[in-house]
Amino acid sequence: MPHPEPRDLARDRERLEAFLRRGRPAAGNLVIENLRTPSNTGFSSETLLFEVAWRQGGVARREPLVARIEPRGFNVFPVYDLTVQYHVMDALGKTPVPVPAMREHDWTDDTLGAPFYLMEFLDGWVPSDNPPMHAAGHIAEKLAPAEREQMWWSGIEAMARVHDVDLDTHDFRYLDEPRRGADPLAQQLAYWDEYLSWGLGDRARYPLLDRALGWLRDAAPASEPTALCWGDSRLANQIYRDTECIGVLDWEMVRLGNPLQDVAWWVALDRCFTEGVGLTRLDGIPGRDETLAHWSRRTGRPLDYTAFYEVLALLKFSAIMARLGLQMKHYEVLPADHDMDVNNLASTTLARRLDELGVPA
Repeated sequence: MPHPEPRDLARDRERLEAFLRRGRPAAGNLVIENLRTPSNTGFSSETLLFEVAWRQGGVARREPLVARIEPRGFNVFPVYDLTVQYHVMDALGKTPVPVPAMREHDWTDDTLGAPFYLMEFLDGWVPSDNPPMHAAGHIAEKLAPAEREQMWWSGIEAMARVHDVDLDTHDFRYLDEPRRGADPLAQQLAYWDEYLSWGLGDRARYPLLDRALGWLRDAAPASEPTALCWGDSRLANQIYRDTECIGVLDWEMVRLGNPLQDVAWWVALDRCFTEGVGLTRLDGIPGRDETLAHWSRRTGRPLDYTAFYEVLALLKFSAIMARLGLQMKHYEVLPADHDMDVNNLASTTLARRLDELGVPA
C-alpha cells in the first residue's frame, strides 16, 4: 500500500549491487540474490528482502539483509524520517534491547528512488495481526497455551529493556520537540492534534477523535517520568525464535515520554484485535491487568494514569486507521463511500473506553 506501483526488482538489484560494491571494495564478485518483497508488510513503509553473496580472502560469504525504504505517495505519517529510526536502532544495538544490526544506508533518492537503510535479517517468525493472532496463524495454530504465555512475557521483557535504557549514557535528545511543547506529553498531544488536521481532511467527520483529544488535554498528568518509548509496541513488531523475542522492529513512532504509554499501547491494541473484532482471547495469553502488573514489577514503574495512556493509544490508533482508510480509498482499494476511516476496530474500542470512563460525548 505505501508504494502503489510494483517495484522494478531487476533495476533495484542492479542499483543495489552497484551501491554495495562501492561501499564494500574488498568484497569480490558481489551479487544480490533472491531479491523480493515480503508477503505481509505494513502500510507505512516499504521493505525489500535479499541475500548478498561475495568472496573475500578466498572465502565465499553470504549475508541476508532487509532494506527499509522511505514511503512515497499518500502516506500514513506527515514526516517519515528514516534517519531517526536508523540512529535509534544503531544506538540500541549497544544495549540489551534485541534489535537487528544496522548496515549501510543511503539518504538520497539515487539508488532506490527514496532514502533507505539496510539491516540484518533475523531468522524467525513474526506474530500476525492480519489475520489477528487470536484467530489464525502461528500463535493460534502452532503454540500450546504455555508457549503462548512464554512468548507474551518474552515480548514484554523486550519492551521493558527499551525502558531500561539510560538516557544519560545514550543520547536521544534529537527526539525532543520543544517547538511543540514544554515536555514530551505536551509535545505528543500537539503532534496528534496536528495529525488530525493534516491527515483526515474534513476533521468534522471524526468527532470521536476530538472528543478523546479534548479529554486527554484536560486529564494530562504533570511531572511525568521520561524514558525512551518504542511507540508501536506490539507483538506484530517483534521477531521470535521459538517463544523468545529476538528482535524489536518498527521504530517509526519512537519518542521520549512516560514508558507507561508503551505497555498501554500493547494492551489497548490487544483489546482492539480481540473485542474490537469480536474474537475470544486465546488460552494462555495473559490479560490486561496481569500484563500491566507484570510490566510494573519488572520495570519498577508505577501504573498511575494507565487509563489516560490507554485512551491516548486508542486515539492514535484510531487516527492512523482513519488515515489508512483514506489511503485505501485514494488508491481505490476501497470504494469512495466506504466508512472504514470512521468505523473500525480502533474507533469502536476507543468509543467504548471513553464511555467506560464517563467522558461526555
